[in-house]
Amino acid sequence: MAGHSKWHNIRHKKAKQDAKRGQIFTKLIREITIAARQGGGDPEFNPRLRIAIDKAKEHNMPAENIERAIKRGTGELEGVNYEEVSYEGYGPEGVAIIVECVTDNRNRTTGEIRHIFSKYGGNLGSSGCVSFLFEDKGVILVPKDSITEEEIFEKAIEAGAEDVITEDDNYYEIRTSPEDLYSVKENLEKEGINIEKAELTKIPTTTVEIKDPETAEKLMKLLDALEEQDDVQKVYSNFEMEDQLMEKIS
Repeated sequence: MAGHSKWHNIRHKKAKQDAKRGQIFTKLIREITIAARQGGGDPEFNPRLRIAIDKAKEHNMPAENIERAIKRGTGELEGVNYEEVSYEGYGPEGVAIIVECVTDNRNRTTGEIRHIFSKYGGNLGSSGCVSFLFEDKGVILVPKDSITEEEIFEKAIEAGAEDVITEDDNYYEIRTSPEDLYSVKENLEKEGINIEKAELTKIPTTTVEIKDPETAEKLMKLLDALEEQDDVQKVYSNFEMEDQLMEKIS
């Protein structure tokens, strides 16, 4: 998932990912478990858990699955001992890539991530080699046909948002601090704002523009392979690409 402001480019693989329902459930369960372990099992006092539960409900995960994942996280039920681990590296043209994983076997996951980078023309780097190129943010998407630009700016800032990006043809992209994401989301919902998606993400502070079709195809294959690895939760990168090129290689 590229980290620049054109969200339809960011989500270029979402439909394919959503088709793999079992894999999506596995990733969501791991996120709920980790969130509950770190911040407790009450979503009212654990924003990360609230976001994870909301995402699980978006994918129609049964309530009992969500509850079991929370209890595994809090230790009420026995389960696999998951840990979070991040990898950083480079793709074609020096595109910066961050891969966030949840795994029960760090050595296995490291080997598989390293293999994917190597196979598709990238390089796995050391910790910190590209993370300084990204900022942690909350992002909320609001359909443009549901509200005017003037109204969304006013309501978003009143709700506690940092900024509103209007470059996308279909969505306003509301940015928040990571800590304020859920409160801003709730404030907007109270105002009757139609929210398409809300999540924690990483936004690049600098981007690499990809113009060559062959390079673009190599990059997409690398990102696809990383996202399809079972332990991977999220992939961030800092590429920019024209819509026409994105559509051509997709």
